Amino acid sequence: MGSQANPNDDIPAEIDFSQGSRGKFFKAGASLNVPVYLDAEVQAYLLERAKARGVDVGQLVNELLKKDIELIEAAK
Repeated sequence: MGSQANPNDDIPAEIDFSQGSRGKFFKAGASLNVPVYLDAEVQAYLLERAKARGVDVGQLVNELLKKDIELIEAAK
């Protein structure tokens, strides 16, 4: 073995799942919120506009996206 430390030294060779419970946190029909990462300039603009309108940035983004969806659907 070389002079470098093994990065997995603190991980046991075998992990004991005998006390584990399958599906403990599973919720049928649960929905997940998808994280969306905006470019810095887009985020700054949207934050400024949301503040000026007195709304949450999430609400503003949803309104803008719904308008875009309407335009896309109308163009079909």
